[in-house]
Amino acid sequence: MDTASAQPPMTLTLYGYWRSSASYRVRLALAIKGLAYEAVPVHLMADGGQQHHPDYRRLNPQGLVPTLQTGEHMLTQSLAIIEYLEERFPEPALLPADPIDRAHARAIAHAIACDIAPLANLRVLNHLKGQHDWAQVQTEEWIRHWLSEGLAAVEQLLAQSSHRYCSGDQPGLADCCLLPQLYNAERFGVDLRRLARISAIGERLRALPALSSAHPEAQEDALPSV
Repeated sequence: MDTASAQPPMTLTLYGYWRSSASYRVRLALAIKGLAYEAVPVHLMADGGQQHHPDYRRLNPQGLVPTLQTGEHMLTQSLAIIEYLEERFPEPALLPADPIDRAHARAIAHAIACDIAPLANLRVLNHLKGQHDWAQVQTEEWIRHWLSEGLAAVEQLLAQSSHRYCSGDQPGLADCCLLPQLYNAERFGVDLRRLARISAIGERLRALPALSSAHPEAQEDALPSV
């Protein structure tokens, strides 16, 4: 896989959580582009949630991960961060050259990052448990429902494509969003047998050595057997 050989002129620091889908997306984009960065863990459950601490809120007022520090600037929201990386370090490209193909790639990415992932966000699940007394089994059923419904729609978006990956023959923006959602789907026991296209793309992505460093279990803050 072709990756960028030049190092960025500034230090990149990624604040994230090992199992956060949004953090995983950015780690994948950094890996595809071959960009070195310093990882700073922000544990979403330890110490009452480190994302709520005043020091972190000064970096990211939403109290969410990830946050990317680029020199003096703090960037938030995973898709905005990935688009920044694409504009600042354009090779290898995460988006196709053709405008229609670019729009299609963004549609897949947004379908996952904006429509599927937020419904299984930790703060949503905590609200269901804390304010509505949902048991763990109920929240897991909630997650499986929305993951199943959302990924089925993505499968249809991908149905007409003959590319190896979501929007081309090299991993790109949409793949950075898909792989973390597949990780969640497998974690929560979503039936993927009807999602042949998604499953095939996922297998190809997982086979790429360059992306292995982005995997949740490869992070220094990963918890064993969780």
